[in-house]
Amino acid sequence: MSDKKLAGLWIDGTKAIVVTNHDSQEVTEFAIVDTVKAEIQHGNSSENAANNAEQSNKLKFYKEIEKLITNSTDLYVTGPGTSQEELRNHLLETAQYKNLNIKLGTDSQLSEQQVLEEVKSHFNA
Repeated sequence: MSDKKLAGLWIDGTKAIVVTNHDSQEVTEFAIVDTVKAEIQHGNSSENAANNAEQSNKLKFYKEIEKLITNSTDLYVTGPGTSQEELRNHLLETAQYKNLNIKLGTDSQLSEQQVLEEVKSHFNA
């Protein structure tokens, strides 16, 4: 088993299922850490307000994910559409994560157990 702190997640625009092989300090078995749900804004008075709310909510979503992958050396991100690239770009623009080794994959809807298996398979665990 690797002594690296590894993390993986499945993400779309509404939620992220996060898997790691570590708590903040210790390397352990891979386990599902959390499912982070994005806040979806409804009913804004203008397009500008709606866009600002959407950007603010996306940033909060990414910050919640960041808390769960802190101290990871490698990250595997999979999911449908462009959510993986958007998260990768956000992380690489964040000083704490600029040296994080990020690999992307593509998967349609996966259950928590399937995400766990996908991440373990990616890291050969």
